[in-house]
Amino acid sequence: MNYEWCYNPPSDAELQLAGEMAEELRISPVVARVLISRGIDNVQDARRFFRPQLTDLHDPFLFQDMHKAVNRLNEALGRKERILVYGDYDVDGCTAVALVYRFLQQYYSNIDYYIPDRNEDGYGVSRKGVDYACETGVGLVIVLDCGIKAIEEVAYAKEKGIDFIICDHHVPDQELPPAVAVLNAKRFDNTYPYEHLCGCGVGFKLLQAFAKSNGIEFSQLIPMLDLCAISIAADLVPIMGENRILAYHGLRQLNSSPSTGVKALMEICGLKNKEISLGDIIFKIGPRINASGRMQTGNEAVALLIEKDPKKAKEIATRINEYNEQRKDLDKAMTEEANRIVKTLEHRHEHKSIVLFNEEWHRGIIGIVASRLTEVFYKPSVVLTSNEDGMATGSARSVPGFDVYKAIESCADLLENFGGHTYAAGLSLPAQNIPEFRRRFEQYVQEHIQPEQINAVLCVDAVIDFRDINRRIVSDIKRFAPYGPDNQKPLFCTQQVYDYGTSKVVGRDQEHIKLELVDSKSSTVMNGIAFGQSSQARYIKTKRAFDIVYHIEENSHKRGEIQLQIEDIKTSE
Repeated sequence: MNYEWCYNPPSDAELQLAGEMAEELRISPVVARVLISRGIDNVQDARRFFRPQLTDLHDPFLFQDMHKAVNRLNEALGRKERILVYGDYDVDGCTAVALVYRFLQQYYSNIDYYIPDRNEDGYGVSRKGVDYACETGVGLVIVLDCGIKAIEEVAYAKEKGIDFIICDHHVPDQELPPAVAVLNAKRFDNTYPYEHLCGCGVGFKLLQAFAKSNGIEFSQLIPMLDLCAISIAADLVPIMGENRILAYHGLRQLNSSPSTGVKALMEICGLKNKEISLGDIIFKIGPRINASGRMQTGNEAVALLIEKDPKKAKEIATRINEYNEQRKDLDKAMTEEANRIVKTLEHRHEHKSIVLFNEEWHRGIIGIVASRLTEVFYKPSVVLTSNEDGMATGSARSVPGFDVYKAIESCADLLENFGGHTYAAGLSLPAQNIPEFRRRFEQYVQEHIQPEQINAVLCVDAVIDFRDINRRIVSDIKRFAPYGPDNQKPLFCTQQVYDYGTSKVVGRDQEHIKLELVDSKSSTVMNGIAFGQSSQARYIKTKRAFDIVYHIEENSHKRGEIQLQIEDIKTSE
């Protein structure tokens, strides 16, 4: 990939502040500069960042409508009403449903859950789901990770005597559904100090408030944090603020005492006896949970996440793993077809967006295909297919910094419905509107996307020399974990480096470079690996200078050895 490098050098004042922070925190001055580059510019905030504390979570009652939500939930329990926990069919929705169901089930037995069928219900709260609630005698529905636009469906439920508590994080319209309570930090009248929680995170805040109102110790919520970590990682929300606290402690729970269902999933992913990171969730655990909702329904994913019997959990995890294998085959075929279509489009180089429609594509895979297109072509992408009622339905994905939700919202008059957030959205529209939607979506992107958003960018945290790299800096960098959006693994640049004479091309297809490098300011020899960059080997061997951007790692094969994971190489100017 052809990356642009972005770096904002620190000012003299920032360098002085970094020195002071490094001394007080006893960290490397380079790491202090990284903190400052990320907006953490005082010792108190740095300590909170390095040592996330559950006591620093915000009061859940700061949410607009939280008192109403807890009062209605307590009322339902007091009256022994049947409660239905309802959520989306993706990772965030399934973990949120499992979280709320698992916790409440400890105190109350008249409770059920419902995950909509992607094909029969469509996205979010459906009339079919409301009818199920009515038929099974439900008095209260707690809906998670969806529902913020379900005005008609909630009104329909109200007519049947069913109340709703909505826990969502997607962007709402001005008009909210007529629910008893709407918990969403993106409301126009929001009073909550953190707006980036995922759906499972909002569900956790509801439980936190419920526990508080009923004198239940907060410690009873801690076993649920493994689900929060899975949801936060898979939904790609910022790993700062409350999300960082929940993810940090969720990973501790995941690594020390995961629930039975999660443990079965970890084992089938090959993660047994391994220190789990958010990356493991994104690439291994999350796709398997998602595969249940993509290939069948999300019900099996929830069944796994709430299962207490190890044998049954293993059986469900095995089935879900099979769904994931089927998903991978479909994903590969559809992505290859989508790539071929894009490459044959007229004027594709002038276009800033991609909108594809194929009525034969599998509805459960179109979101993955949209993500793949965005990664390959670096453009906001919308992938559409047909559903049973003849409408086109689709998923949109975006590039960093560009709000694809607003781009879709600008075409609202062409759409049947839509929802989502900055980087991911869903939509449906009459098939005859697709050409006009494609034209207007492209026009919006042309007018609003910034030049730096149409290229792959590596944001460098600090420019350093090899003499700055030691065991201390490796130890300090580890404290930035867990990594994710808004808190990526620190990225460094060293200029004017040279091949020590022993670098070589490696890999089955000779696609990687194993490097031994020196820079112009010290005699320190650094080991590095550059994956997929063997095309640079010939230049490197000329002994001319080049610049590198890299992560500093501990070599997993040679304990104690420092290794540079090199993300990009450019000739020195």
